[in-house]
Amino acid sequence: MALISLEDLDGLDDEQLDDDITDNPEPMDEEEADRLLAHWQAVASTHQVSVPAEMTGPIQEMTRNNQQREPIPFVSVSCHEKMGEVAFEERVYPAGNWACVTEREDLYEQSISMAFMKLMRFICKENSAGRHLGMTVPVISHIHMMEDGKTFNKEVLTAFFLPAEFQANPPQPFNHDITIVHREPMRVVTRSFFGTTNEETVMRQINLLWEILGVSDDVRTDDYMVAVYENPGVPRRRNEIWFIKRNL
Repeated sequence: MALISLEDLDGLDDEQLDDDITDNPEPMDEEEADRLLAHWQAVASTHQVSVPAEMTGPIQEMTRNNQQREPIPFVSVSCHEKMGEVAFEERVYPAGNWACVTEREDLYEQSISMAFMKLMRFICKENSAGRHLGMTVPVISHIHMMEDGKTFNKEVLTAFFLPAEFQANPPQPFNHDITIVHREPMRVVTRSFFGTTNEETVMRQINLLWEILGVSDDVRTDDYMVAVYENPGVPRRRNEIWFIKRNL
């Protein structure tokens, strides 16, 4: 088996790996598979998470289908600008079926990483349909705040919106840690940010959006959501912080 060092990954970003594989529909050889797994392991190690070898199959499958991402539908209610840039947007997301996993790790980024690996396996054929389900974006992490309003509860729920094809008849997961949940419509206030998502960066974005919004009684202060649009390996990946409104 070929050995891949961190030096081999120097200068090799996630988009290059995706392009190499999605441009070549033939099955990967062992060296390509090792290189891809090593890349994910290197990224995961920055979050103090281990990616086991059995994730090789789901990682390959997700990479091959990287260009096929179905956006979660929403209605834009209003868009607020400041100095010519979007400060925040209000949206309504429809009711629908989500695949949900709750993890309780020491760090927020560990919880979302562990949850997403389970969701990847569900998406990549470990389901009652026996097929690759397709990817929707964004993937959502639901954060509950402790009483001090400054600390995250250790339990983090990560949710994947099922593609339109499977909304009426959701495939069932083989992993009992994953549950299919029908969620009601929700109205959110969103603001984009870029980079990694950990407790420090997310808390900074929560505080920033509160500074922009000011006092608002119709926005929840005990729960927030983080929406992730891109692979964790993308250096400046697109994310959003979502504030949940009490009423539609």
